[in-house]
Amino acid sequence: MITIKDVAQHAQVSVTTVSHVINGTRFVSEAARERVQQAIAALNYVPSALARSLKSSRTHTVGMMIPNNSNPYFAEIIRGIEDTCFEAGFNVILCNSDDDPHKQAQYVRVLSEKQVDGLIVLSSGGDPELIATLRSAGMPQVVVDREIDDLAADLVEVNHELGGYLATRHLLELGHRRIACIAGPQPLSPARQRVQGYHRALTEAGLQVDDKLLRSADFTSAGGHEAMTSLLRMRQRRPSAVFASNDLMAIGAVCAAAEAGLRIPEDLSVIGFDDIALAAYSNPPLTTIVQPKHQTGALAARLLLERIAQRDKPLRREILQPALCLRRSTAARKEPA
Repeated sequence: MITIKDVAQHAQVSVTTVSHVINGTRFVSEAARERVQQAIAALNYVPSALARSLKSSRTHTVGMMIPNNSNPYFAEIIRGIEDTCFEAGFNVILCNSDDDPHKQAQYVRVLSEKQVDGLIVLSSGGDPELIATLRSAGMPQVVVDREIDDLAADLVEVNHELGGYLATRHLLELGHRRIACIAGPQPLSPARQRVQGYHRALTEAGLQVDDKLLRSADFTSAGGHEAMTSLLRMRQRRPSAVFASNDLMAIGAVCAAAEAGLRIPEDLSVIGFDDIALAAYSNPPLTTIVQPKHQTGALAARLLLERIAQRDKPLRREILQPALCLRRSTAARKEPA
C-alpha cells in the first residue's frame, strides 16, 4: 500500500510538504507542488480520508435517509442530491428505512457514528424515537418532502396542497363531478395536504365532499390497485374520475380499472402525482402533477452544505411549486355524472 512517505520520497520533499499540497493548508512553491502531484499520479496514491478528516474536523460526507428506495420518485431526488454534493467534493451515504420507524432512528445513530458532516432526511413519519435521535445527533440537518414537527432543521418541500388542488380542478374542468381520491397514508403530511387540496377544489366548485369516494393506501402500485378495486365495488354510481396521490398508485388504479373492463380515459379518467419517468410510458401515458424532483434534491443539498459551512444561519423553509402535466389518461366527461 502506497503511503504519504512513499510520495514524499518519490518527490524528494518532506512528508509535511506533501500534506500541505494535498490539504491546501500552506503555501508550497510551484516546483515542489508539481513534483508532489507527479509523484501522486505516478504512484497512484489515494490520500486517507480518515487522516484528512482528523485534521479538518470534517469527513466531507453527508448521510441521506429515504423511506423506500423502490419508489422512482426518491431515485430522482437522490440524483439531485448526489450531483450537487459531488460537485462540492462531498460523498453521500444512502440509507433505506423501508418505512420502518425503528430502522430510521437506528440509521441516524449509525450515520452519527460515521461522523457525517450533515444529514438529509426523508422520513416515514414523525416517530418519537426518530425525532429524539435527530435532536440528539448534533449535526446540520435538512428535512425533505415530509415535515417533522418540532425539529430545528431546514426544510425543502413541494406545495402538496396546491398539487392536489390542481389535479382535482383539472378533472372538474373536464366536466367530472364524481371524483374519487386515492390518498396516501394519512400520518404523512404530504398525503394529508394533497387530500386538503382535493377538498378545496371540490368545495370551490360547489360540490359536497363525499367520504365514500375517498380511499387511503400506501404509496405503491399495489396500494392503488387495491383502493381502485374497492371503489369499483361501490353499489352506488361509480366515480367517473380518480385523483391518485402518486403515480405508482395511479398506475395500479389503471390496472384495476382495466381488469374490470373499463377503458382509460373513455370510461374513467385517472390523474397521478409526482411525474416519475415511468408515467410518460404507462398505457395510456399518465396525466400527472409534476414535482421538480431533481431541483428538490439539489436545493436540499445546497442548504445542507451551507449549513455545514455556517451553522448559526437562520433556518430556511423552501416551498417549490407543482405543475399540471397533460397526457392521455384524462378526458372530458361524455355524459352527465
